[in-house]
Amino acid sequence: MCKHVLNAQVSIRAPCCKQWFDCSECHAENQTHPLARTTEMTFVCKKCKKAFRKDMTAYEESDEYCPHCDNHYVIDAKTPQAVIGIEGEDARVDARLLKDERVNSDGSRSLFKQDISDRLG
Repeated sequence: MCKHVLNAQVSIRAPCCKQWFDCSECHAENQTHPLARTTEMTFVCKKCKKAFRKDMTAYEESDEYCPHCDNHYVIDAKTPQAVIGIEGEDARVDARLLKDERVNSDGSRSLFKQDISDRLG
């Protein structure tokens, strides 16, 4: 499972060390040598688990699909994004998600400031 490309559809065989990786960044993390460049790539489809080769010098639009199961493996990569912030509109436009700490909340809703001895049984 690749942590760099979340929707990787194929694994790629590195021509330099003959090992399988989901992306070039995975190769860079696990190996000490740089990834060798080649014109013929070897892939394994993650859907049907079958290997195939593609010549990258004569690459066409029909080559974006696995020849065994027609899985479209050339798609926009989804990379992990840091999630920080509030989901919603811009606070300058819609400030309903912001809480003003200066305003006192209703104290009658607290369990700790009330006498609840009659409710405890």
